[in-house]
Amino acid sequence: MTDPSAPTAEDTAAWTAAAAADWLDSLDPAGLAAATGAGPSGDPVADADRRRWFYTPTDHGGLTLHGQGPAQQQRAMRLVASGLSEAGFATVAAVMGLENVLDRAQDWPSRPYRERLRDPGLYYLRVFGDPGARTWGWRFGGHHVSVNVLVDGGRVAAATPCFLGANPASTPLLGGGTARPLGPTEDLARAVVRGLPPELAERAVLSPHAPPDLVTANRPVVAPGDRPLPTALIRREPPPAGTDPGPVAGTEPVALTGPPAGIPATALDDRGRTLLRALLSAYLDRAPAGVSPMPRYDDDAALDEVHIAWAGSTEPGEPHYHRLQGPRLLLEWDDTQDGADHAHSVWRDPENDLGLDLLDAHHRAFAHR
Repeated sequence: MTDPSAPTAEDTAAWTAAAAADWLDSLDPAGLAAATGAGPSGDPVADADRRRWFYTPTDHGGLTLHGQGPAQQQRAMRLVASGLSEAGFATVAAVMGLENVLDRAQDWPSRPYRERLRDPGLYYLRVFGDPGARTWGWRFGGHHVSVNVLVDGGRVAAATPCFLGANPASTPLLGGGTARPLGPTEDLARAVVRGLPPELAERAVLSPHAPPDLVTANRPVVAPGDRPLPTALIRREPPPAGTDPGPVAGTEPVALTGPPAGIPATALDDRGRTLLRALLSAYLDRAPAGVSPMPRYDDDAALDEVHIAWAGSTEPGEPHYHRLQGPRLLLEWDDTQDGADHAHSVWRDPENDLGLDLLDAHHRAFAHR
C-alpha cells in the first residue's frame, strides 16, 4: 500500500533542485563550465550530451569529484542522494568504494592515458539546464554507476536508466563476513528460477549460456532485436537505434523481444510471486518513495504482466543473466566477467528512458503552435 505521508515526486523535485543550485553556487567559472550542459530538449542534436551514458571507466561528461574541494564534494553527493532512496545511495557509495578494492586486486594498474585507472574520485556530475526551469536534469556517473534524473513541471518525470554494478561482486570482510552490494538482487532472482517446476524452468531459461554483458548495453533507446555489444562500443558511443553494429555472436537466444521472453508472473506460485515482488523492489526502490514505481506492483494485475527470463547456470558462482520485462519495465542483470565476480544491473523504462518520450511530446507540441 502507498503511504500517504511518504514524499512525492514533487517533493523530490524540490529537494533535488535545491541541492543542484547549492552545488552549482559553490563552483568557480571553470568548474561551472564542466558541471553544466544544455537543458533537456526533444532535439537529439541539442540533447546529444545528455543522451549519452556509460557504465565503464570512461569520460562520462561533467565535473569529477576529485576536481572539487571537500565542501563541494559534499554538496555534489547531497545532489546525488536527493535522487536516490537511502538504500540506493548507500549502494552507490559502496560501489564507488570498490574502486579501491579493485585497484588492489589488479595490483594497482596504471595506464598512459590516465593517472589512476581505478579511481574512486573519477565520478562525473553534470546538471543540464537551470534547476529553476520547468524542465532540467542531472547525471551522475562513473565506473559501475549511472544515475539519470529528469525534472519536468515540478516533479521527477524520469529516473532511468539507473545502472549499478559491482567489481568485485563479492569481497571478504573481517570475521568471516562478505560484502556483496548487489548480492540480494542476485539471490532473489536465482530463488525465483530455482523454485520453478521443471516444465516452467525450461521456459524461463532462454539459453544454457549467459551473454557477456547486458543485452541492451548503454543504448539510449532500447528496441526488440537488441543484443550485447562489443566492449569497445560500450566504452565509446552506442550505435544509433535501429542499426546493427555487429553484436556479439551467439547471443541470439537472449535478444530483446517485443512480447517478453521467459515466463509470466501468472505462472508462479505464491512464494514465487512474493520473491518476484522483492526482486522488483531491489531494482525499483533505488529511487526515492514517490518516484519509484514499486507501488504499481501492489496490484496483482500489474504483477501478472511481468515476465522473468534467465540464461546461464542457476548454480551460485557460475556465469548467469536474468531479465524482467513488462509494460514500461526492463530490468537486466549480468554476472559473467572475472569468473562471475563482476555484476552489472540496470533499471530501464523502455517508453521513457531519459524522459525522451516526454521531451519528444513537448517538442511536437511546440512545433505545432
